Amino acid sequence: MKKVFLLFFLAVCIGPILGQDEFKFTNKGDKVSIPFKFINNLIFIPIKVNGVELNFLLDSGVEETILFSLEEKKEISFLNVEKIILRGLGSEEAIEGLKSTNNILEIQGLKSSNHLLYIVLDQEFNLSSHVGIPVNGIIGYNFFKNNLVEINYEKKRIIIHRDIEKNRKKIEKKFTKVPITIERNKPYIINGVMIDSVEVPAKLLIDIGSSDALWLFDKKAEWIKVPPKNFQDYLGKGFSGDVEGKRARIFKFKMAEFEFKKPIVAFPDSISIKSVKMVPGRVGSVGGEILRRFTIILDYTNSLLYLKKNKEFNSPFNYNRSGIEIQQQGMIWVQETVYLQTVPVIVAENPFKTKTEKNSNEFRYKFNLKPIYSIANVRKNSPASALGLQKGDLIISINGNPTYKYSLQEINALMKSENEVWIVMEIERESKILKFRFQLQDVL
Repeated sequence: MKKVFLLFFLAVCIGPILGQDEFKFTNKGDKVSIPFKFINNLIFIPIKVNGVELNFLLDSGVEETILFSLEEKKEISFLNVEKIILRGLGSEEAIEGLKSTNNILEIQGLKSSNHLLYIVLDQEFNLSSHVGIPVNGIIGYNFFKNNLVEINYEKKRIIIHRDIEKNRKKIEKKFTKVPITIERNKPYIINGVMIDSVEVPAKLLIDIGSSDALWLFDKKAEWIKVPPKNFQDYLGKGFSGDVEGKRARIFKFKMAEFEFKKPIVAFPDSISIKSVKMVPGRVGSVGGEILRRFTIILDYTNSLLYLKKNKEFNSPFNYNRSGIEIQQQGMIWVQETVYLQTVPVIVAENPFKTKTEKNSNEFRYKFNLKPIYSIANVRKNSPASALGLQKGDLIISINGNPTYKYSLQEINALMKSENEVWIVMEIERESKILKFRFQLQDVL
């Protein structure tokens, strides 16, 4: 099932990068294995920044290491700080940020010294609410540039291999080797795209930080045309605001020897990508909804990508059929009942009589912090829009279950169900409880 929810592809226009250090092994082994969280086709890993652990989105689509949402991490210290301007995807204006040098980043068995960081000051730029876990930063080029980085989507592990001949030979025996290019510190691949009846070679960014299967930039090439059967949609959030565009299915996508039929493609509008610096010939991106169907290894040094398909290879391409984007808006204390099973009590009123057992069931209350969810966007002409659901509505329950019992990922999966199921949703609006019932519809 497709797990597209929000696309976090960021392109920052802040000048050249100088003096950054790569991640180096801190032990004598040939590899390091790092578990990751996989949410909405995005990869999140813990990295210590100057001794404080933060949660990072791994994104091959960015050159820089970027921090944000640091209001709860006040103990972090930064050196050599200066103000800068950040621009990227979205239709709004640029935002202010900071640049800091001489930082130390550490992750299990790896260390990067003299690391350059960019810090977003605007607290409105917050990815945490859209994925349901704390997210404090994005890391890109420096994580990939000097080692062989294997991403095993099935096992949810990243394996960093030393760039040595022994490791290369092992990899080449098991994987399909595909040439790529590294341009402006990002990886690009030539793929076959068939929108209708003709397959065309397309230069695409390999974008691990994108939830979607594919992005194609309308009018970047004559052959890129949005199919007639499409719908307008909210595609995600960039530094410069919301990213809007259209979604549609294309006939076929081919990556090396591997083919995919009827993938769903996002076509961002021209306003949303106006601040993105394009390398020559690029017409789009290939993202997590395609990449998650493989185990992949990125070899920046030798401009190679290794692919081995996994059990998700033939999974269907789905999308959010409800028309609402849901975000976590905060936390609430919830009282829950916990039943306690006591140890059986042996009762013997007379030592010459048969013993009997008495069980005592008790319960107590405990309070846990649970998530609050709200509607972040409503797609025009969608089932939810037709009924009157609105941006800002607090979601109280879904199909009779309190929403705090769901993770954000579970709610998103329900909204992308292959079947045209019915959804009953209770919401709170202006202190009133309203109930809505609608059916998921496939418009593609």
